[in-house]
Amino acid sequence: MSGKRKKGDDLTDRGDDGVEEFLGKFFESVSVRQDSEGDVDTPLAIKLKARIKQQGPLTLHDYMEACLGDPAFGYYIARDPFGANGDFITAPDVSQIFGELLGLWCVQVWAELGQPGNCKLIELGPGRGTLMSDALRAASLVPEFLQSVEVHFVETSKALCARQEQLIKAQAKEHGREIPQLFWHDRLEGVPPGPSLLLANEFLDALPIRQYQFKHEAWYERMVGLDETGAFTYLLADQVSNNPDDLSLMPSAPVDGDYLETRPATKRLLKQIAKRASTHPFNGLLIDYGYGIRTFGDSFQALNSHQFSDPLRDQGLADVTAHVDFASLVQTTKGLGLNVAGPVTQRDFLIVLGARERAAQLMQAQENTTGAQQFMTGLQRLIEPDQMGSLFKVVAIFGAGQVRGPGFEPSSYTND
Repeated sequence: MSGKRKKGDDLTDRGDDGVEEFLGKFFESVSVRQDSEGDVDTPLAIKLKARIKQQGPLTLHDYMEACLGDPAFGYYIARDPFGANGDFITAPDVSQIFGELLGLWCVQVWAELGQPGNCKLIELGPGRGTLMSDALRAASLVPEFLQSVEVHFVETSKALCARQEQLIKAQAKEHGREIPQLFWHDRLEGVPPGPSLLLANEFLDALPIRQYQFKHEAWYERMVGLDETGAFTYLLADQVSNNPDDLSLMPSAPVDGDYLETRPATKRLLKQIAKRASTHPFNGLLIDYGYGIRTFGDSFQALNSHQFSDPLRDQGLADVTAHVDFASLVQTTKGLGLNVAGPVTQRDFLIVLGARERAAQLMQAQENTTGAQQFMTGLQRLIEPDQMGSLFKVVAIFGAGQVRGPGFEPSSYTND
């Protein structure tokens, strides 16, 4: 799968017919694979079936939330899904260039804010700490920055917290660098107030979605229940739902069979950001895969061992996600009194920040062509349109009267 964690094509690039054709083929292949492998319930599947039998069908939101965050068997609680031995590879794993450029972005924004002291450098969903480790290494070029910040990780997995601390301290020791103080929190609300720089790479896609289907001139919420054999299945709620959010952004009226996705947790996150930005300088980057124009479609999907899988299988063992709706994100952000820049493609953003120049510098430092080629391959995965370059988008969120940060200058966007 080129581009590593490229979870399907951008729905807006296909049109309605293309989306239906793509999803039809996708689910057809899933069905064949499921039939050939047979069903073996995971511990979480057993737990969810008991819950459904007792309480009735789950909303897709509650199902997804349990698959990812169940305290005992949730995907992110019990597993380390990152890297070649996991289920997906994120941009920081592809190349150190990604984290380095984000670190230098933070340094520049901090400088433009007047070099505030006691600044909170926050990362949401930091994985194994690779992005932050690379960012701090690049930021060490400006010692005053490291002396002015604290690093705050928002992480729910205790196992990953340990990996993050181990990696960052080991790399700092190897290179003889001092590091800022490190702190961990379950939620963004736990980070103390103060000037803040926030990084979130592939965080939003893991926030649970609600999904609705248009049928007989009304919207019905999509649920997860059990069929007559006791297997998980999709079904629709019996009652008509109130009109879902964000319908005003749709380019056309829905027709029977259309799906609409919303993500309530994104709004809660943005409200927390707005609260922070109302009292102290704030600037954050949100980077994820998704669509920039609101569209109907079903993007709920699962990834297991770098392969797409059925989201109703392997509960707790597969990553379940959905594409990020950047149009709704921007609208909500502005409605909360925050400023937003973007979305721009990851390709444009990284090239403007100097990704090509940094790759050339790293290649020249290699002793052989094999080492140099690795950096070129990593750069291509990050920026090429058919890999991560176009599917992934970047937005900056910042408080009223504060700086936007580099990478969003229209005159600098690439056309090649």
